[in-house]
Amino acid sequence: MARDSWAYREVAVESVADPRSGVLRLRPMAGQAFAPTLPVRAARALTDAAVYPAGSRFLLNAKLTDRLGGPQFLYSYHGDAVTVLSAAAARRFLLAFRRGRI
Repeated sequence: MARDSWAYREVAVESVADPRSGVLRLRPMAGQAFAPTLPVRAARALTDAAVYPAGSRFLLNAKLTDRLGGPQFLYSYHGDAVTVLSAAAARRFLLAFRRGRI
């Protein structure tokens, strides 16, 4: 089955350390259509602390989904291109998102 490319949109995410386990997790950055508490599933390499330390920001193509009626999460295909964002680039992206909202 082909991927529905229309369901994917650009989402800025950041890596944060899970307070219970200390493992890096991805979450949407505040100021977008998605809550920062929403889990993100993406390529495992993005949560490798040796390559990307906590606080790293990425621009992903992601869609909101669930698995068999379970809790919702953002899904990004592991083979899609990922852009590493600087603090300034993330700020510009979030400002453009706010201006573009209806």
